[in-house]
Amino acid sequence: MSEPNEAQSALWNKRGGEIWVEQQPMLDRLFQPFEQILAEAVEAAGARSVLDIGCGAGATTLAAAQRLPAGAHCVGIDISATMIEAARRRAEAAGLVNIRFLVADAQICDLEPAYFDAIISRFGVMFFADPRAAFANLRRAAAPGCRLTLIAWRGPAENPFMLAGERAASAFLPELAAFDPTAPGRFAFADAERVRGILAAAGWERIETTPLDVACTLREQELDVYATRLGKLGQLPPDLDEETRAQIYEAARREYDPYVEAGEARFSAACWRIDARAG
Repeated sequence: MSEPNEAQSALWNKRGGEIWVEQQPMLDRLFQPFEQILAEAVEAAGARSVLDIGCGAGATTLAAAQRLPAGAHCVGIDISATMIEAARRRAEAAGLVNIRFLVADAQICDLEPAYFDAIISRFGVMFFADPRAAFANLRRAAAPGCRLTLIAWRGPAENPFMLAGERAASAFLPELAAFDPTAPGRFAFADAERVRGILAAAGWERIETTPLDVACTLREQELDVYATRLGKLGQLPPDLDEETRAQIYEAARREYDPYVEAGEARFSAACWRIDARAG
């Protein structure tokens, strides 16, 4: 019998996870403003037991753990063993003893009931095969009054930078432009009404979805990596001929030129901040 998130597990435990670990310094800089938002939410909640969903290589988990009072702790969970291994190395290097990491699927894993008083996620909750079941499982792990704080992408039309390379590549591989807005993926939480329905059905209360627009920057020399190794372009068919692959990469890289100024690529990340409480 297959696991519910088998496809995502296969992606993030293979090349997808390896690329993210390789590029973690760049991704940490890119997403640092979101890390700050979640760390501040944990601190404001006075949390003593924090769960970070889809924690990846651990940037947000470490940031949250550093804001906790003495005796409190933080748990990071991710489906990718590759990224969790990197997260554990980072926590050890930082000397953080109030933090631990689990390789597990938050949709189905056995979490201690009514335990966590804060649950956070930075771009980690859009990949559940069954988001209602996932948030019901998280609700069982939430202590009374637990604060849920999530950051997820709004729609593709509001995030043209993210898709610039894929738009160019779709001239060669039209299937790159297609996506199911309700399937696991970057934009699965783009519909705020749908998100509120999922959380309400899973037992969460006081649900708020607030637009969040954050200025982000990449170094110009990092654009080649961003354009060709992340997202769908990082998962091109292995049997694609080298000439077509080179043409795709060149076209994708050119699409980012309008965003470059003074050695930096600048863009606005259009997201939702999603807040809810356990009753």
